[in-house]
Amino acid sequence: MRDYTKIFMILVAVAVIGSSYALVEKEPKATEVKWYTFEEAVALNKTKPKKIFIDVYTDWCGWCKKMDAGTFNHPEIAKYLNEKYYPVKLNAEQREDIQFNDHTFKWQDTGRNGIHELAYSLLNGKMSYPTVVFMDEEFRLLSPVPGYLEVGVFDKIIRYYGGDNYKSTPWEEFQENYKPSF
Repeated sequence: MRDYTKIFMILVAVAVIGSSYALVEKEPKATEVKWYTFEEAVALNKTKPKKIFIDVYTDWCGWCKKMDAGTFNHPEIAKYLNEKYYPVKLNAEQREDIQFNDHTFKWQDTGRNGIHELAYSLLNGKMSYPTVVFMDEEFRLLSPVPGYLEVGVFDKIIRYYGGDNYKSTPWEEFQENYKPSF
């Protein structure tokens, strides 16, 4: 009988350790981008203002997936985005409504898969994926930047807006004097 008790206790211990490990694995790593919905970013911005970074993507976009896997997963990129922005993932074809500034943005049945009005508005009607969008702390559109961006180019762009360089330095001048951070 004692052997069964020992085996039972060992199995319980393994189960508890396994459960704890599974919970720890679900927590985001410090080097991963903490993505928010648009509504979450707006709510957080009310208590702690930061710029808003929006990745406008679609589920079928291969370049979007490549940017997720390479550019956004770079540790320095993830760290900077989390520090300076509220990073948002916005599916340009999502069907859920989004409330913002007393307006409800909806999905519209147009084109192949339809389009979300917020994505259309942020991209100024130029639907290209991926496109990243930068907004200031007061939700003013700074710039949409279309296309796949590799790590070095993307780092330069996020630091231009994240460091408020756009307020005093033309992009061409910033680009010439830019020193990579990694």
